[in-house]
Amino acid sequence: MPFNESAAIESFWQARQRGEYFPREWFDRLNLDEVYRIQLGLIGRRVAAGERQIGWKVGLTAQAIQEQFGFHEPVFGCVLETTPSGHSFAPGSLIQPGFECELCMRLTHDLPAGADVAAARVAVGEIYPALEIIETRGPATQIPLMLADNAQQKTCVLGAPARLPQTLETIVCTVTINDAVVATGTGDAVLGNPLNSLVWLAGKLPQYGRGLKAGDIVMTGSFTRQFPIAPGDRVRVAFSGVGEVAMAMGA
Repeated sequence: MPFNESAAIESFWQARQRGEYFPREWFDRLNLDEVYRIQLGLIGRRVAAGERQIGWKVGLTAQAIQEQFGFHEPVFGCVLETTPSGHSFAPGSLIQPGFECELCMRLTHDLPAGADVAAARVAVGEIYPALEIIETRGPATQIPLMLADNAQQKTCVLGAPARLPQTLETIVCTVTINDAVVATGTGDAVLGNPLNSLVWLAGKLPQYGRGLKAGDIVMTGSFTRQFPIAPGDRVRVAFSGVGEVAMAMGA
C-alpha cells in the first residue's frame, strides 16, 4: 500500500492521545524518509497545541551508541523544552528514562546546506554542557517508530553557557552516577568533531523543508553510550574546559 503521509500522521497522533507512542500497526512498515515526515508532522501538531520547537537534536553520532542500537548513520529529532542544571525529576514523571552526555550549541547565524565545519564554527554563539533526557516509549527493536516518536527526546538539561573552545575533539567528558565515575569520552566520538553534527543537520533538514536558523539550539550527540536512570540516581557530567551539568531522579 502506498505511503499516505497525512493518514500516517493522524494514526500516530490518535495513538499518542491513547498513550501509545509506538502504534503496533506500524511495526516493520516504514522507511527512514517516511518516519521523518511523521515525526515532523507530529511536532507540528504539538506546536499547534501550544508547545514550541526551540531546536534540534542529532542522535546516533557515537560509535558506542550506533553499536548499542544497531544503526549506522546519524538521525535527527526536535527539541521542545530545556531545564536548568540541578533539576530533580519527580518520581514517575519519566517513561523508562535515560540520559546522554552532549554539548548543546546555540546558533547566532543561519547555517545553510553545504556549510563546512568552519562555517558551523562561525554560526555558533555559545555552547552548554548538557544532558539529553530520553524516554524509551516502545521496543528498542523498532528504530523507525522510535524516530517517528521524536527520537526518544523528552527534554535537555543545560549547564551554564560557555565560549566555543578552539578544539572540540579533545574535550574530555566524565560521567558520574551516584559519586562513581562510570564512563569517559572525548569529543571526537561525535562524528569526529561535534561541529560535524551541525554540518550533517544543515544538509539533511532542507530535504524536509526545514533549516538551521539563528536562535536554534542543537544537541550535537553523545560522547558516550546511553545510560538508564533509576529512582534516586544523581548524575553529574563534566566537560573539560566547558563546564558541568547535573540532574537527579526522585526516589
